[in-house]
Amino acid sequence: MSSSDRQLSTTEGFLCGGLAACIAVTISNPAEVAKTRLQLQGELAKGGSLKVYNNAFDAVIKTWRNEGIRGMQRGLGVAYAYQIPLNGSRLSFYEPFRRTINRVFGWTTADQIPITSLAAGAASGTVGAIIGNPLFLVKARMQAYSPALPIGTQRHYKNSFNALSTIWRTEGIRGYFRGMDAAILRTAMGSSVQLPTYNWTKNQLVGNGILPGDSVWAFLASSSVSGVCVCLVMQPADTALTRMYNQPTMTLPDGRVTGALYKSPIDCLWKTVKTEGVLGWYKGSLAHFLRITPHTIITLTMNDVIRNIYKDLAWGRSYV
Repeated sequence: MSSSDRQLSTTEGFLCGGLAACIAVTISNPAEVAKTRLQLQGELAKGGSLKVYNNAFDAVIKTWRNEGIRGMQRGLGVAYAYQIPLNGSRLSFYEPFRRTINRVFGWTTADQIPITSLAAGAASGTVGAIIGNPLFLVKARMQAYSPALPIGTQRHYKNSFNALSTIWRTEGIRGYFRGMDAAILRTAMGSSVQLPTYNWTKNQLVGNGILPGDSVWAFLASSSVSGVCVCLVMQPADTALTRMYNQPTMTLPDGRVTGALYKSPIDCLWKTVKTEGVLGWYKGSLAHFLRITPHTIITLTMNDVIRNIYKDLAWGRSYV
């Protein structure tokens, strides 16, 4: 194989993608904290309820004033750990899945077929959601906790290790996989459009001579379009996931611990729309946009940059 045809291995792509996502989450985590709390505000309350936060900016300001930088970056440690399996999986498995699906249906691996791109994005995202579910569960619960302005069910974990041990002790191994169906739905929906829209936009920019393929501006423009698409598609499932993760639990007569409010993400979405209307699905949507757009831009841009730096270091400039 010539140097120009060389591709990163799945492991190399996994590590590059995970590192890129960790850089991104450092910037996007404060907006994630605001989004989580806004999604839980007025949960299943007909006719609205007392608002602690008026909007995304108000949530960020009040969190800063009452909890400082610790509150703004609540759950950051476990967010780092979560980003590696989630984004490492969907950024590294996407191309192998897409090429495999193309071959199955008789297309060349170079063909960018929309349906196979969507399927590959959803499949790679599902893998990441399954692997990372226990960490995402802990992250959501830690971000929901506020000693000053509590919203929703409050669980005070000292750290992520304390959270994992507490869940094991009180909910058993099933507790680690609580809300996994919602996580799969959310991540599959987001991943189905993230890389396909990024690659399509980048191909249009490069193919039409608007920007060179190795330009940071091409990365940024493609990532921006991708971030908007992800936010629009993923918001209802994201709200359902936050609520399923953070809902109180109860012990059934047979000893099983189950969610006290929702049976499934579909049940959560149905109960939300019945009591709060369709807009209930879109609570925290501005905060979600403020999180997902820079997160997507930084993740995908840094993924390309890190991959190129790695190729330079590992193979030399001759690979281009």
